[in-house]
Amino acid sequence: MQFNSATGWFEGITLCPSPNFNARPAGEISLLVLHNISLPPGQFGTGQVEALFQNRLDPNAHPFFQSIADLRVSAHFLIDRQGQVTQFVSCLDRAWHAGVSRFGERENCNDFSLGIELEGTDHQAFTEAQYASLIFLVRQLQSAFPELTNERICGHSDIAPDRKTDPGPFFDWSRLTSALA
Repeated sequence: MQFNSATGWFEGITLCPSPNFNARPAGEISLLVLHNISLPPGQFGTGQVEALFQNRLDPNAHPFFQSIADLRVSAHFLIDRQGQVTQFVSCLDRAWHAGVSRFGERENCNDFSLGIELEGTDHQAFTEAQYASLIFLVRQLQSAFPELTNERICGHSDIAPDRKTDPGPFFDWSRLTSALA
């Protein structure tokens, strides 16, 4: 996996471009937001996260999908349960992952953040392979974007606490911070 600073895309990983992005207002990348996602909820390896991020989710494929089929969302990256990394949006562009959000005194975190989705739920641990890929990816991103210090890595729950709980109580923050120290 190698970062191309001219395009904002990684080489050597799966690329699955999403139409759900736009230009960053100032080009700043200074926050990393971690999420969890599974579609249908609690099911892994279905390909439905990719479908959601590409506006291809079939609302009739599962009852839950009817409530989210019209969402236009994305993240920069997804790390599946086997540790495979997929990129949906160039790091140079604004993915639509944070929604109504605030980090410190700043609102609209999508403007200055990168979003990483971990395939999972709030109710079970993430895999060894996911942590290995996450740590490697974060190191690559920190090298490319020096403002992404360890203090500027947060969960979706930190920037939208009234709406979101991810990456959830089973995410091992100390493991991540120790590995990045």
